[in-house]
Amino acid sequence: MLRGLTTISFYAHDVAAARDWYAELLGMEAYFQRPEQGDPVYVEFRVGDYQHELGVIDARFAPQGWSAESGGAIVYWAVDDLEAAWERLLEMGAVPFDKPTERGPGFVTASVRDPFGNILGIMINNHYMNVLASRKG
Repeated sequence: MLRGLTTISFYAHDVAAARDWYAELLGMEAYFQRPEQGDPVYVEFRVGDYQHELGVIDARFAPQGWSAESGGAIVYWAVDDLEAAWERLLEMGAVPFDKPTERGPGFVTASVRDPFGNILGIMINNHYMNVLASRKG
């Protein structure tokens, strides 16, 4: 039934500031923006090994019931060096949500609240690395 991630949507009251923050974090510019000129209401990045989409949407378009309060699911992005990623996020103004925690051999998670109120998870995940290795082989 579930085939894979298509788009991860974050919301921000200042999409331009969120776009710039994520561009710095990811080391790339958004590849898509609407409107193309002026203040954006939506921007999108392609991230990682499978080019997953990370979209930032103007908070005024959030679904009914959306809250700026943290809660719900946390999406974890695979990283090569969790401690380095954690430190970089904190240096960029993110606030700890869940400090780095070993969940078992080969599985470490951490999460932060970005400057726009979204929870961003990072993870060392052996299963992810095994799948990635099998696709390259």
